[in-house]
Amino acid sequence: MKAKDFFRRIDFAVLDKTRDQYNLNAFQRNFAQFYREEDSAEIRRAEARKKENEAKLNPIRGCLFGGAVGDALGYPVEFLSADAIFARYGKAGITEYELDEQTGKALISDDTQMTLFTANGLLVGDTRGCMRGVCGWPRSYVAAAYRDWLYTQTGSFEKRAQRKERQRSWLCDVPALYARRAPGNTCLSALSKGADYDPEHIKNRKNNSKGCGGIMRIAPLALNYRMAMENLDMEAAQIAAITHGHSLGYMPAAVLCHILNRIVFPGERKMALKEIVLEAKATVEKIFAADSHLHELLAIIDRAIALSENELDDFENIQALGGGWVAEETLAIGIYCSLRHADDFSRGIIAAVNHSGDSDSTGAVTGNILGALVGYEAIEQKWKTNLECADVILEMADDICHGCQMREYSTYYDAPWALKYMDMHWKSPAPRSGKMPLADIVNSSALDTINRMLRNGEL
Repeated sequence: MKAKDFFRRIDFAVLDKTRDQYNLNAFQRNFAQFYREEDSAEIRRAEARKKENEAKLNPIRGCLFGGAVGDALGYPVEFLSADAIFARYGKAGITEYELDEQTGKALISDDTQMTLFTANGLLVGDTRGCMRGVCGWPRSYVAAAYRDWLYTQTGSFEKRAQRKERQRSWLCDVPALYARRAPGNTCLSALSKGADYDPEHIKNRKNNSKGCGGIMRIAPLALNYRMAMENLDMEAAQIAAITHGHSLGYMPAAVLCHILNRIVFPGERKMALKEIVLEAKATVEKIFAADSHLHELLAIIDRAIALSENELDDFENIQALGGGWVAEETLAIGIYCSLRHADDFSRGIIAAVNHSGDSDSTGAVTGNILGALVGYEAIEQKWKTNLECADVILEMADDICHGCQMREYSTYYDAPWALKYMDMHWKSPAPRSGKMPLADIVNSSALDTINRMLRNGEL
């Protein structure tokens, strides 16, 4: 029975019967039974949607986890020259995690930290849209999440409750994310300036930096949305431009987002990676046709594709692309390693980090692409063991995959989700501890009101 039909029947029953004739107990039973049935139906529908979304769980997990693997592999050698890397680890370079002496973990850097906060912000925005029917640009919620990340790098876990600004990210409750792992000065300074309430980050640039801090954190956007590709690519650029104002700082993020989205959501026809890269290149060329630096980005993408098809070794080819300190070079190295080793995740990320450059970022971008290509299940177990925050990374990937299943007028309530993506912005959140069927609310409040009105002769 539809809700409007049910309530129409109640209205006529009240109008047609006097207080003495009306059977309140029967009304209570019918009213509660209706909502129990609605609760069960809503839960079944939500679980069915989650199950349907899980078809993409393997590549989504692979992308997010793979990026963290590449980051953790490259982090110990980020500031080492190639000669120093080969002297320390042998002629093959670093090929295994270097575990932290105190924690026994392979440490992630600011690259993975900011990637997680990107995801957190996106899911807060999505939840807002589901629960209120309206929300702002994804970039607005991501910018707020980056303020939370900034606090983890400048504040302390113990004093987070004393923070004046409300936190919106549940990641602020993860102590390990307060570690400072060579956070980029550009990100720190740009976020410290504030002014992130202005959604036009490209138009109103904070700086002229083209460092790789914008591209290395963009993967969650590609995993979370299925929209017109030009819109998605532009949103990626806007999110990168929150901290990096040079066009070569944000255009590469658009290319990477396009590539990852096409891998995970191929549509009617699954394309080879090279074809996806060429499509991403063409789309960004169209979006930013008037940009004076566009030709530099297009040229280095073409160079990466060409190098992936020659017979030279990886180290020599990567040297020809640069060190990865700037975004277009990070993208190019990621594209090169992924094309060259499209069916071998381990070889790809090992190649991506063994050079004189920003090894954790080139490893992260390569890990994002190859992880999405091969899927989480195909990533070797050695990379899954001892990775710092592995449980948090997988939880975030699962949340991206499942999405918010609550709706504004739905009886379905997911307490853990609400705690993470609705209630975190309160200083002293008091979320419900579990699902509270609307039938219980009706029995405990609405029926009390009905009883009172009947006793007073108001019905």
